Amino acid sequence: MRALKLAPGKALRRRNEAGTAALEFGLATPLLLILIAGVTEIGLAVYQGMQVSAAVEAGMMYAAKNGWSSSGIASAVVSASGATGLTATPAPSQFCGCPAATGITATTCTSTCANGYAPGQYIQINAALAHQTILSNLGLPLPATLTATSLFRQN
Repeated sequence: MRALKLAPGKALRRRNEAGTAALEFGLATPLLLILIAGVTEIGLAVYQGMQVSAAVEAGMMYAAKNGWSSSGIASAVVSASGATGLTATPAPSQFCGCPAATGITATTCTSTCANGYAPGQYIQINAALAHQTILSNLGLPLPATLTATSLFRQN
């Protein structure tokens, strides 16, 4: 067998790479878990937001089909998506209003709007759902309560 010749001052080193992949995986795993939890949390918030929007839409459909009924509209909102904790808050309301550049301005039903027309009758439908978090200490800026509002003109 031949002897290894080393340059002067150099020691023979053998690199031991066993376990390097496990070490890298162990260091990356917490970061990946936090990333997965954050994406899941945002996805859940978006899904709950869609449930709230669908509930308001169900209330509008009820009002379009059956007319004004505060309890009927609220019932349609609450039972629309099957989400637990969904409420029709604040309660549906009916009012007269005139269209303006900033939206609908509430007014008396006997007055005249700035454009010379009579005010229309509107129904405001609201829904709210408390956002349920997976991990509360992720630090994501998500709202504590998801809300949706819609205005429906009756006539």
